[in-house]
Amino acid sequence: MSALNKFIVLLGAIALMAAALILSYSVLSRAIFHEANDWQDEAALFCLVGVTFLCAAYVQEKRGHIGISAIEGLLPHPVNQVRRVAIDIISCLFFAFFSVKTWDLLHEAWVDGQVTNSTWAPALWIPYAMMFAGMCLLTFQIFLQIFIRKQVVSDPLSGGH
Repeated sequence: MSALNKFIVLLGAIALMAAALILSYSVLSRAIFHEANDWQDEAALFCLVGVTFLCAAYVQEKRGHIGISAIEGLLPHPVNQVRRVAIDIISCLFFAFFSVKTWDLLHEAWVDGQVTNSTWAPALWIPYAMMFAGMCLLTFQIFLQIFIRKQVVSDPLSGGH
């Protein structure tokens, strides 16, 4: 999973650069040539949706998501361990539910042939597929962290760490 996350972050970096180039081109073409293009905003938005959702599992792997640490310092270590596992389980269930809902959006967009409202009209299944894949990867990453933590905590050779 870690190798997949790193690969997706590399693709995410490329997509982020592409979005920056597309938006820069958009600004320049509007300022210099007085030319408005629909495709630029949507292409950049699709890139940003992909980066946001597909890279979420990598951020979770690094525990880079925003967390409230004020309580962590007040609680004893065993209570903190239970709190972290409980939060991970709740998060895993939430993102599993979110994955199902993004699948519904993806399926509906695919079956109905939904497109955006612009003149370019790209298919909506594209961002929905990225949302679905990203939420599935995030759910799986959290599931792995719950499983790995339990193995480490229950391992008598690890000294209970």
